[in-house]
Amino acid sequence: MESIQRTAAAVWHGTLKAGNGQITSPSGVLNAAPYSFKTRFEHLAGTNPEELIAAAHAACYSMAFAHSLSEQGYQPQSVETRAVCSLEPQTTGGFKITTLRLITKSTVPGIDGATFQQIAQQAEAACPVSNALRGGVKIELEATLVQ
Repeated sequence: MESIQRTAAAVWHGTLKAGNGQITSPSGVLNAAPYSFKTRFEHLAGTNPEELIAAAHAACYSMAFAHSLSEQGYQPQSVETRAVCSLEPQTTGGFKITTLRLITKSTVPGIDGATFQQIAQQAEAACPVSNALRGGVKIELEATLVQ
């Protein structure tokens, strides 16, 4: 398989607090999606970088876990993952993404709890987004088997 390249573009207008921007991707999923200081720090409507990282991480982990399960002979019925990206102020100024937490609930017929947990951890270790983000960021995983 050849290298896969995906792109997105962002434009910003104005100062940090008064300005705003738009994010666009060629797929059209992000089509001038608004982002601003207020969408990032004051929870107004629109997106922000941390939300996009969390979305990418949740999607990638769900796919990696489903793949790992099927590689081990299990057929997942569902893998639902929520990712929490923590952005914290630093004592030296600025902000840093410090923790990425994956919370997954999966329905997998015929699997025992210990095997489920082992495969969940293996999937996190193999997840391309986890591996891209791992340096300097704590990644936590909470996996729940739904029967």
